[in-house]
Amino acid sequence: MGMRLKRILDLVTLTGHAARVILFGSFVSELAEPNDVDLFLVMDDAFDLNSLTGESRLVFEHGVAQAHFGASVFWVRRSACFPSEAEMISGWGLKRDGNTRGIVELTKEIT
Repeated sequence: MGMRLKRILDLVTLTGHAARVILFGSFVSELAEPNDVDLFLVMDDAFDLNSLTGESRLVFEHGVAQAHFGASVFWVRRSACFPSEAEMISGWGLKRDGNTRGIVELTKEIT
């Protein structure tokens, strides 16, 4: 696992509120050296962005995460998943042009 990805996952885990972590983009392709990290995070409803400081907070600010970590991080609280959590996650498997892309849900066994 790339060091950037590991650092981000460590910070997300430290929040104690990650419900699901979805990896997509070049990290789940056949590229030998992926350009960036693309993540979609489903956080539990108790997650409070305002309680975070330092690098942990940077992960959840999309533009800042891109500049600081080289990562596109998208996130939502569980209660905001529409029309359902499963459908929202499967939506990350579709590109803008309608083609599909690989997505992988990371679990404690993987990380």
